Amino acid sequence: MRPTTLAVLGLLLAGAAQAATTIDLTAEASRPAANDMVRATVFAEASGSNAGELARRVNQDIAEGLKVIKAKPGISVKSGRQSTFPVYGQNQKIESWRIHSELILESRDAAAVSELLGQLQQMRLAVGGVSQLPSPETRRKVEDEATRDAIAAFRQRAAVVAEVLGKPYKIRHLSIQQSGQMPPMPIMRASRAMAAEAAPPVPLEAGESLVTTTVSGQVEVAD
Repeated sequence: MRPTTLAVLGLLLAGAAQAATTIDLTAEASRPAANDMVRATVFAEASGSNAGELARRVNQDIAEGLKVIKAKPGISVKSGRQSTFPVYGQNQKIESWRIHSELILESRDAAAVSELLGQLQQMRLAVGGVSQLPSPETRRKVEDEATRDAIAAFRQRAAVVAEVLGKPYKIRHLSIQQSGQMPPMPIMRASRAMAAEAAPPVPLEAGESLVTTTVSGQVEVAD
């Protein structure tokens, strides 16, 4: 290709690049999602100088809790955080140990979980926290609805900008992000005295979580 042709082609490309204006836009939409799933954490914990004996006690407590949980239909369970902490004295030597083991429960039956947590607190297990949130199926459905709303809002905003400028537009790039979840509701650990008595069911109120979709992108407006 001749130098003259290359120069002309370069000028044409430069002119085409300058023939449009790029504008960054953001729009979002929110939809409420029913908190139709309960997630709860129960744990066993023990402290003392004999790490082996502590581990045996904690494992036994977890095993007994698993038997009770698995006897309840409609409730899934999996292992949570497992940890062993050394407790140091003033001389920086290990004086004792603390062992902690968790189980995570999930179910769409809030009444069954509430009753189960009351039973587990009669044992050597304590409730670490409870949260109510949308199930994966509910969340995906609401996210799809919020995404449609957010994209429509983005297109409307782009059309307004183009109308004010009196120019046609086209979308060059889109980025979609989802957010929003109800925070966990902490529950105080049951004391040994409380655990020895019949613990009542844990009160639960479902409510809703707000699911938000944010759409960010670039719109090209012709000059």
